Formats: sequence, structure tokens, C-alpha cells
Amino acid sequence: MFMGDLKDARLIYLKGFLFLVIGLMAVTTILLENFSPRMAFLLLIAIWSFCRLYYFMFYVIEKYVDGQYKFAGIHSFLIYLWQQRTQSKPRG
Repeated sequence: MFMGDLKDARLIYLKGFLFLVIGLMAVTTILLENFSPRMAFLLLIAIWSFCRLYYFMFYVIEKYVDGQYKFAGIHSFLIYLWQQRTQSKPRG
């Protein structure tokens, strides 16, 4: 069953809050099972870098590289990269 985009601001905030809760639960579980300062640091760096990658995919490409590109998710970004790769290949 296909569901449309969320339109209710309360549901959108709830969705964001649930992502936060899920992330915090996952980090807490990882650290409780295998705590070390090194593990905490590496987890922090991984989370930060994936957040920056996501920002890069949806904002940087659209605003600074290709104004025609409209982000619709990670899958759409991978398709965009594939299309850019195939379009830039020299044909001979």
C-alpha cells in the first residue's frame, strides 16, 4: 500500500522525534554492550560523517553542483550519480 507524503506538522515532528529515539537507543545499546572511550569516539565520528554525507547528497549537490537535481532520498542520489557517470563517459 502506497502512503502519501506527511502533511500534518505534528506527525512530521513525531517522525523526527522517533528517529532521535531510535538513534539514541541504538547508540546506548552499542555502548552498553561494548563500552570504551575509543568505541564512543568512533561511533560519534561515524554518526557525524553519515549526517554530513546526507546533507551533501540533498543540499550541496542541488545548491552548488546541479540546480536541476531534486533530492528524493538516498536511492535517488545513487541513480543521479549513475546517470552522471554514464553521461560523462566519452563515446568512441
